[in-house]
Amino acid sequence: MKPKGLILLIALAVIQHTASGIEVKKTGTTGAKFLSIGIGPRANAMGGAFTSVANDASALYWNPAGIALVNEVQTLFTYSKLFADIKLNYFGVVVPANEIGKFGFSVTALSAGEMDVTTEDYPEGTGETFSAASYSFSLSYARRITDHFMVGVNAKYIREDIFNSSANGICFDIGTIFTTPFYGVRFSSSISNYGTKMKISGDDLLVRHDPDPQRAGNNETIDANYATDEFELPLRLQIGISRDFMFVENQRFTIAIDAAHPNDNAQYVNFGGELALMGEIIFLRGGYKTLFLKDSQEGLSLGIGLNYTGLGYLGFTMDYSYQKYDYLGDTHSFGIILRF
Repeated sequence: MKPKGLILLIALAVIQHTASGIEVKKTGTTGAKFLSIGIGPRANAMGGAFTSVANDASALYWNPAGIALVNEVQTLFTYSKLFADIKLNYFGVVVPANEIGKFGFSVTALSAGEMDVTTEDYPEGTGETFSAASYSFSLSYARRITDHFMVGVNAKYIREDIFNSSANGICFDIGTIFTTPFYGVRFSSSISNYGTKMKISGDDLLVRHDPDPQRAGNNETIDANYATDEFELPLRLQIGISRDFMFVENQRFTIAIDAAHPNDNAQYVNFGGELALMGEIIFLRGGYKTLFLKDSQEGLSLGIGLNYTGLGYLGFTMDYSYQKYDYLGDTHSFGIILRF
């Protein structure tokens, strides 16, 4: 072999070895990241291991197939206080339609409050303020295919606003739940946020542009817009298993594990459990989020719940959850489910 050929082969081998050792990360590369924030204090308290457990109105977020298990009209209201004065509100409703299936509707609203406009000349603020917010509107449908197999789908419209600009998108969720013949173990799968890319546009991107500053006499004030990148939505594949244990009369213990594969991070595992006491009246919950995820900032989650059915035609469940974050501060979530 000629020396040049040998050198070329060695160079290619070195490049291939070097490239194989490079880990490409996509953390923080998606838009509408608020869609990844867990909804409902019950699920959050269980560490997000909820896709196979989902059997109330919060299934509208975690796994739309779960609303097939809802046999009465349910409404869900949740409020989450996050870090940096960010607040997340959620409303969902599930309506049974006899043999047709179950229908649902939900709204997610995240707000960051008012912020000061700053510039290089006015680093302390210009006196103006602006706000940022994110919204999701979802229509859902689910039904039982057999007594042990359910399927559901969400169709969502998403909008993110910042100052005078915004981005819009459409996406879909699809999920299944299967109760296996093996000791009542439930198996679930869900794909969330499969849809269009989002691109920001609006008045804040409008500028005056001189296409040829070297040429005298041309139009120096042509209206133009800054071109922005398109960002994918936070697509996530999640697979879960769970099982109920009836170790004492009227006492239930549920254990659940979910494995998640997002498109903007590495794979991780969520783990959680729920203890139901006094015939499904008092609930104690705990879990751990993002196990095996390198540099994870999440971890322990805890929660409690109270279920009351003594009002005849109206029943309600109140839930609370606590989530630990390493650096951003702990978060708290509150929710109430009304059943008619």
